[in-house]
Amino acid sequence: MSGHSKWSQIKRTKGVLDQKRGLLFSRLGKKISIAVKEGGSGDPGSNFKLKSVIEYAKAQGMPNDNVERAIKSATGKDAKEIKEVIYEGYGPFGTAFLVEAATDNSNRTYNNIKLIFSQAGGSIGAQGSVAWQFSTKGQILVERDNNLANIEMAAIDAGAEDVRESAEGLEVYTQAQDLNKIKEILAKAGAKIAQADIIKESSQGTDLTEEQKPKVDALFAALENDEDVLAVHTSANL
Repeated sequence: MSGHSKWSQIKRTKGVLDQKRGLLFSRLGKKISIAVKEGGSGDPGSNFKLKSVIEYAKAQGMPNDNVERAIKSATGKDAKEIKEVIYEGYGPFGTAFLVEAATDNSNRTYNNIKLIFSQAGGSIGAQGSVAWQFSTKGQILVERDNNLANIEMAAIDAGAEDVRESAEGLEVYTQAQDLNKIKEILAKAGAKIAQADIIKESSQGTDLTEEQKPKVDALFAALENDEDVLAVHTSANL
């Protein structure tokens, strides 16, 4: 199993946060709205997905006022209809991409995503063309320290499906419904959690040469920077 490193996404987000704070908060607001709609409630105490999104938003520095406004905008009488859509496509060198977006204008978003793929030497695909190779799971990124061995054992004991060590720390994979439970257990064990999120991971890893990586990474970044895009997943080992 493979895909674009979440660690590199964290580094990119932190590096551009000040310049793109408005875009980031707008994206998080859409995630909150979708979570409210899907969970049927604006109460994070009874809406698992909403609770998870709010925790992630706050970790990204989103103020409480912005979070409350996003919840109210999704539950009020004048709530804008925002639809979650998924686009599938092919990047350079045989890479597969799955793009999650939220939009109030599907035609605009589709045309934007199609253009981004085309400009990068890729193409947008039909429904089902690459989605079959991506599975949904929870991912917890734990920053490296001298307690990693204990954290790894705590994750395994808590029921994590997989634990992988990387240069940055640990990547803990869980069933989606177990994400928050295992995250809380790891936090109590002393883990410094960089991010906990629901991801889609490819089972068809695409290895790239160092010369190929920049072109695929550029497509990833361009998709991420579209205002309607919520998340980007790829088979590329970047």
